[in-house]
Amino acid sequence: MASPSGPRPLSSHHRDTVQKILQHPAGHNIEWHDVVSLLEAIGTVEAHRDKVEVRVGSHTGFFDVPAHKDIEVETVVALRRMLTASGYGVENQR
Repeated sequence: MASPSGPRPLSSHHRDTVQKILQHPAGHNIEWHDVVSLLEAIGTVEAHRDKVEVRVGSHTGFFDVPAHKDIEVETVVALRRMLTASGYGVENQR
């Protein structure tokens, strides 16, 4: 889980994934395995059949596992909210 003092430092690969999630308009080429790798680095990911439960700091979300390799726009929007609320906004990615 992210520390109470702020977000965890990110690798360049994870920073790229966060930037794709935060960009406007929402991207259509964000791969699920990149998202899971990011979420495991900054929080916890627990599988539940065709969904995953994600905890980042004090925030929890449930996401559908996509049928294809890329995530849906609705997932991008939900991840954007969770990451921003957890301190992973654009200003923190430099």
